[in-house]
Amino acid sequence: MNADREVLLVVHPDYDTTRSAAREVSAKFSKAGIRLRVLDKEVRDLIEPNQGLGSPCLVVAPEEDPAEGTELVFVLGGDGTLLRAAELARPHGVPVLGVNLGRVGFLAEADFDKLEDTMQRVVERNYRVEERMTIDVTATCDGEVIAETWALNEASVEKSSRDRVLDALIEVDGRPVSAFGCDGVLCATPTGSTAYAFSAGGPIIWPDVQALLVVPSNAHAMFARPLVVSKDSEITVGIDPDGSTAVLTCDGSRHFDLPAGTRIQVVSGRVPVRLVRLWDGPFTDRLVQKFALPVKSWRERHARGTE
Repeated sequence: MNADREVLLVVHPDYDTTRSAAREVSAKFSKAGIRLRVLDKEVRDLIEPNQGLGSPCLVVAPEEDPAEGTELVFVLGGDGTLLRAAELARPHGVPVLGVNLGRVGFLAEADFDKLEDTMQRVVERNYRVEERMTIDVTATCDGEVIAETWALNEASVEKSSRDRVLDALIEVDGRPVSAFGCDGVLCATPTGSTAYAFSAGGPIIWPDVQALLVVPSNAHAMFARPLVVSKDSEITVGIDPDGSTAVLTCDGSRHFDLPAGTRIQVVSGRVPVRLVRLWDGPFTDRLVQKFALPVKSWRERHARGTE
């Protein structure tokens, strides 16, 4: 086995195809001399009764920096699984490759039916790496830092109680823009513009556009439109000191309670996330395919007898 090549496998254990896919990955990489690392919390979900994974692997714990020294992180799952993998890979500059076992899987580079081709590209080192912008997030209250974190997709500041409105003030580069009552405010990257921010009514930003996105959620105001600002800007979401408490959530997985009066600063991240790319098609094609967008006018469909 080539000890110089190691790949960390991260999976979503609840999909029907996860076990079989993991065994395929294990067998393929073992045959190619690539040692597979598997997270200890996922091993039991992957092992078939009386069969194991099919090939030797190294079991590692998340707190042991499992991605350090690996060639890439190979993900079997959806976007949530890939975001979890990115959290392991980012500190070490290790690229992440996603194979979608879920529904949309916007961040994934391949679908399950392309698993064999995807593994072969890894074996041949026939892939490129693309850097994606992140955001750094700092929450302060009464002059003290109460949370420091980051996100690849988005940071959301949302009311912590359903029966209260969150009173928020939006500032850009230290200047107030708008204040309103709302359910929350999202600060997103171009990568995150196709995720939660998109569902909240924000625009889609092409990933090579260096910008930050601010999207109010259910704001009760005349001016509460999404904002696209420079990547060099600092966005601040201020929570009314006399208002309700809130919750900061980054990439849907890291949660921080915020007392009234908290200020949340969002800036472009110092450390990007690196994604493996196998196919050279434009982002527009990916957008159309992933969201199954109609690209023919009703006249064209009618002329062809499909309407």
